[in-house]
Amino acid sequence: MKKVQTQLKTVAKTLAGLAEKLEKLNATIGATPAKKKAAPAKKKAAPAKKKAPAKKKAPAKKAVAAGKETVLDSVMSAITKSKDGADIATLKAQTRLESRQLSNALYKLTKKGLIKSKSRGVYTKA
Repeated sequence: MKKVQTQLKTVAKTLAGLAEKLEKLNATIGATPAKKKAAPAKKKAAPAKKKAPAKKKAPAKKAVAAGKETVLDSVMSAITKSKDGADIATLKAQTRLESRQLSNALYKLTKKGLIKSKSRGVYTKA
């Protein structure tokens, strides 16, 4: 605990020194005004045109690019291909997903009723 307190004191002293240096720099910059270039004349803005209302697009939740399957599809197909169910390690290897992505996909598929847990970490088609 004492180490932390001494480190905090050191940090505070360093910050105080930096603050002083910043004030000096600011004073120096403020004392010598920088040369400014003449700003070009501003053009008057054209009156805003009314835009046609934007068309609403359908939600693209299930939109899949041609030839590519979604994360849920890849996990589901890996589970379907296994005879006795697929464990987490097998699913990770086949789908090449991160742990978090795989966990989320398994949760969603379970909630949809497409898969069920045979035992802890082993999933089968429902």
